[in-house]
Amino acid sequence: MLYVVSYDIPNDRRRTRVHSALTGYGTWVQYSVFECFLDKKQRMKMEARLHKEIHHKEDTVRIYGLCGSCHSRVEVLGCGEPPKEEHVYLL
Repeated sequence: MLYVVSYDIPNDRRRTRVHSALTGYGTWVQYSVFECFLDKKQRMKMEARLHKEIHHKEDTVRIYGLCGSCHSRVEVLGCGEPPKEEHVYLL
């Protein structure tokens, strides 16, 4: 499933840690926005990691789940490409 994760974190150090955490789960598409293709287990792990990194009274992280039909209707205006799932093959 595709998730759009956005964050608003006023502290530079925490913001950098959240960015680093999300880099392992998805693609950075804008300053504070990631697109992540995750299964349920991966999403739970990502959320657990984010809970450890943020200050719950100062920071905001939003996770928007897009269903299959919603994902196919994503439009990008200007430069950039619609989100696509990266396939990794190990031989």
